[in-house]
Amino acid sequence: MNKAVLDMLERYDCQSAGDYENALREIFQELALLGLWRSKFFEHAAFYGGTALRILHGLDRFSEDMDFSLIRPMEAFDFLPYCRFIEKELNAWGFPVHVTVKEKSGDSPIESAFLKAETLKQTMLIEAPEAVVGGLHRDQFLRIKVEIDTDPPPDFETESNFLLQPIPFSVRSYTLPSLFAGKMHALLFRKWGRRVKGRDWYDLVWYVAKGIPVDLKHLSARMRQTGQWKQDPPLSEAEFKLIFEERVQELDVGAAVADVEPFLKNHAQIEIWSTAFFEDLVRRTTTV
Repeated sequence: MNKAVLDMLERYDCQSAGDYENALREIFQELALLGLWRSKFFEHAAFYGGTALRILHGLDRFSEDMDFSLIRPMEAFDFLPYCRFIEKELNAWGFPVHVTVKEKSGDSPIESAFLKAETLKQTMLIEAPEAVVGGLHRDQFLRIKVEIDTDPPPDFETESNFLLQPIPFSVRSYTLPSLFAGKMHALLFRKWGRRVKGRDWYDLVWYVAKGIPVDLKHLSARMRQTGQWKQDPPLSEAEFKLIFEERVQELDVGAAVADVEPFLKNHAQIEIWSTAFFEDLVRRTTTV
């Protein structure tokens, strides 16, 4: 195994097939970011979402997909050339993968791609124990969805973050207050039918515990784009808290717990979850 990849793997205390799959997915995500950096992608786009929070800021849960936003709207943006850099990077580190771009449907501003690899083969490449490898089906695939918003809502801030593995490189991302605004928009308004995205609520706890404020200007811009806020002045803190409180009252806490559990090593962190707990978080959430 490549020494740099081995060093990356040693950060994880892998005991089960699930542990190895989570570690492998995150190593792939970091190598994909390295390929995007080499391609100059971050001159045009910024990393955001749960995976950005995990990789750049140490969020203690695993994340599946990778989300990016262009810095400025660009209807004709083509992600395919950048996908070739992701493939080339992963192959150079010894991981044969294939990246495909999904054809956009209708007028969607979201450009999507999928990184796909054979889980059994990739797990063998990182030298997982026989007991783990033997439990994997030969037709099982590891898949990472990559999305780029080509018509981003305005009023967000970005910064450069530096990663040291497998080699030093930089990633442009939303600042933490702007990241929190994006997370709050998803938590408050994303439609999942009967499914509850407990990962959004877990991330909320992380932001509040760290004292990160919500960027209300960017949250308001997101709400204007999706039709929940039609006024020119940004949402006030009082208006935001009212919407937030109403959303907490609707939350199925049990479903939120069930969604986030597979992404955690320490389930004790969510034993306290209840409506009263999240009501308290509403009071503790700050804005800027």
